Formats: sequence, structure tokens, C-alpha cells
Amino acid sequence: MARLLNVYTISVFVSLAGLLYGFEISSMSGILDTEQYKNYYGNPLGIRQGGITGAMGAGATVSALSSSLLGDWLSRRVTIQVGTVLWCIGAALQSSSTGVAMLCIGRVIAGLCIGLTSAMVPIYQSEIAPRKIRGRVVAMQHFALSCGILMQYLIQYGCSFLDSQAVFRIPWAIQAIPAIVLFIGLFWLPRSPRWLATKDRWDEALKVLAFLRSPDGDINDPIVLAEFKEIEEQIRIECEDNSSSYRELFGKKMRKRLFLAMSIQMFSQVIGINMLLYFVVYVFASAGITNQRLATCIFYIIFIISTIPTILWTDQWGRRSSLLIGSLCLALSMYVIGGLFARFGEPNPIPNQPYTWIIGENRVASRFIQVSLYLASSAHAMTWGPIEWMYPPEISPVRIRCKAVALSTATNWIVNLGYSLAVLPLLREIQWRLFIIFGSSNIAAFIFVWLRVPETKQRTLEEMDEVFEHGKPLWRSFLGTPYAGRLDLLAKEFQERNHRGIQVDVSDEP
Repeated sequence: MARLLNVYTISVFVSLAGLLYGFEISSMSGILDTEQYKNYYGNPLGIRQGGITGAMGAGATVSALSSSLLGDWLSRRVTIQVGTVLWCIGAALQSSSTGVAMLCIGRVIAGLCIGLTSAMVPIYQSEIAPRKIRGRVVAMQHFALSCGILMQYLIQYGCSFLDSQAVFRIPWAIQAIPAIVLFIGLFWLPRSPRWLATKDRWDEALKVLAFLRSPDGDINDPIVLAEFKEIEEQIRIECEDNSSSYRELFGKKMRKRLFLAMSIQMFSQVIGINMLLYFVVYVFASAGITNQRLATCIFYIIFIISTIPTILWTDQWGRRSSLLIGSLCLALSMYVIGGLFARFGEPNPIPNQPYTWIIGENRVASRFIQVSLYLASSAHAMTWGPIEWMYPPEISPVRIRCKAVALSTATNWIVNLGYSLAVLPLLREIQWRLFIIFGSSNIAAFIFVWLRVPETKQRTLEEMDEVFEHGKPLWRSFLGTPYAGRLDLLAKEFQERNHRGIQVDVSDEP
């Protein structure tokens, strides 16, 4: 009988932080076109609305940069708890805001939570997961994010029938509930065994690893001893290097991995899906879709459903091939959307609208745009969405993992902030050409992945040096370097020792 608390249930629970991230993404989409919101906040358009939306990204950028200090000092688990407290404060300020300034302050504080949790949760999940299911475990973060987007949107849709300020105040207040649950529940979850090892708390690290890997928590289980030995050797090698962790981070050996992690996060933003997640209701309206709320709801449902195959099979598909296929599908979708708007669109005759280009009475073009938007949602959810969170923590050594992920996550939020500020003005000024830019960004992402991104599936976190130093051009090793089986060999040797009755000491070389 499976234990209630295991790697899967722990990962699902800590993914409540992803739910908060999803709430943030759709926190504006369901209320942007309500009269109550427009009247109370002065009908913000263009850069003003972009500033409100992007305020959370500003807070997330700051906290993502500081997450490495907190994550290494307080532990991954406690840092996530700090984030939940900040989220509750931000939700309270947003739901009680008396103007745009107070609303932005609340979103900045809530953004501090998102920056911390979006960096720490993938690290925590990566460090507790076995190599064979690490992708599946981290993908749960993206699934929770997808669920959060839809849940918040449905709450906003239900409140849109109210004839008061509750239209936007109730959805923003409800956001605090999962944060409270996550804060309390984290007290019962184990700390990361790799973080414990970096603090020389080896006995605790071994016990946690045994709890996570062995059904009965046996510290003499060969699999437990083998992985513990790998962690021990990796930390010993890192400690023998007298350079500081910051010098190592920007050193010749690691700066390529840092650049890679930051690039993956950057491309995940510029390929255009976040613009749709935030403002797809405007795109549907511009395309002439009459029931934009229903169309947006379907868009988010597809986003959730499409994440499920990734959870089930990403450790078989691999990261590299998924990113390549995702880039091509997204490029096709964006080019089709831009092309249809260019061919069948016309200037919007109604002034003071977020969009200045519309599809008139051409139902066929409208439906093709709608289908293309759904394809983009599905393609991103199966590829770039989950993998952008898997890749940075798994390619970074434990000594610099928090710092590398902090910089990559900050890159995500810096670009996110820039897009939040720029997308709505661009949608008004260059109309359909914005989608051509997104399509071209996907082609650039495809080329980058083909030339620079190695495959990491099925490898332990301690084996990433082999992945990056095998010497072959990445474009000639599409499926990545084969798994060397070192962890399995170590486990077999420990098992043979146990059978011979030899006392196992994990501090000795096997």
C-alpha cells in the first residue's frame, strides 16, 4: 500500500504555489472588460493597463533575484513559506484597493511571492525527485499553474454577474486561500536532502532520502545509499574548489549553463504565449468572436488538458525534442493568426478600445484565428510551459543551483514585465504585425534549441557534467548522450555488499 506522503503527493501539494502563479496570470483577464472595473479605475488602456498588469512582474523580478540568498540560507521550504505570507498581504491590498496606485502596490507585493516560489518550487521538486520521473514531478508545477489560470477566470466570470465592486474584489481576495493552505501544510513536508547535505546535516539528509526513495524508509536500501553517495561526491568535489560560488557561477565551466538557463526562460516569454494568457480576451474580441468569455474559458481548459501528456511522458519524450516541436507549432499558429488579421482585418471604427484592428463579418477567418489560438495554447502547454521550469534547476550543480535559477527566473520576469508594458500599446499600434514578430521569435527559439540545448532526461542531477562535457556538437546528438548507468551500478554494488554481510559506510568510496 502506497504511503500518503511520497514524492508525488509532496510535489502535488507544493505545486499549490503554481496555483498562485496561475491566479496571477489570469487575475486581470476576466475583469478587464467589466464596466465596474473600468469605471472604478478610470478605464485604463495601453501603457496604463500594462503597468497594472506588469506590476506583479516588477515584484517578481526583485524577489527572484533575492531568492538564491533566502533559498540557500533558510532552505527551499521556508523560502516558499515566506512567499505565501507576501502573497496574502498582496491579495489583501488588491482586494481593498482604493485606486490604481494601491492596486499596483498590492500586485507588486504579490509579485514578490511569485518570484520566490517560481524559483524555489522547481528546485525543491527537482531535488526530491528520482531521475526517472524528475520531469513528471516538475511538470506538476505547470499543471497547477494551468489550473490556477482557469479557476481564477471562472471565479471572475461568476462574479461578473454582480452589479458592484465585488466583481473584482472577491476574486482578488479569494486568491489568499491556497496560500494559507500551502503555508500551513509545508510544516509537515521534508526539507530538500541536497540542501541538508550542503549544510553538513548528513544524517538528516540520509533519513530524508530514505523516506523519499525507500517504501519503509530503510537507510540501508541500495538505491538510497547509491544516490546519497552521488550527492556526497558531488558536494565534496565542489567544496574542493576554493573559488566562491559566485565566481564559479560566472566561471568558464558554468557560464554556458547559466546562459542556457536564462535563454530558455527568456524565449519562453518572447514566443508570445504569455501575451495570450494575459490578454487573449482582447484577441478574441478583435477577431470578431462574439462570446469572448466562453472562447477564453475554452482556451484555458485546453491549456490544462494539454499539460497532462507532458506529466505522463516528458521523461520519455525528452526536453530537447519537445522544445523543437513546440517552437514549430507555435510559429505556425502565430503566422496564421497574423496572416489572417492582415488579409481580412480592418481598422476598428470604435474609439478608445484596447485593439485597433478587427475582423469584420468574415466568420471563416474568425474561426481559423480561434482554432490557431487553441493550437498555440496546446503547443505551449505540452512543451515550453513545463520545460522552462524543469531545465534551469536540473542543469545547475547544487552549490550554485539557487543562484543560477534565481538569475534565470529573474530573466523570465524582466522579459515578462517588458512584455506586459509593451504588448497592449503594440497591439494598438502595429496590430497584426505583433503576431508575425511572435512567429519569428519561435523560429529563433527553434534554431537556438537545435544548436545549444542538450538532452537531460533520465540523468541524475549529479551527472549533468557528463551531459555538457561529452564533446559532441549538440545538433549531432539529437537524443542526447545515453545514460551511463552509474547510479544503477552503485546501487548494485551496495546490494552485493549487503548480501555478503559487509557493513556499509557511505562515507567510504564503494
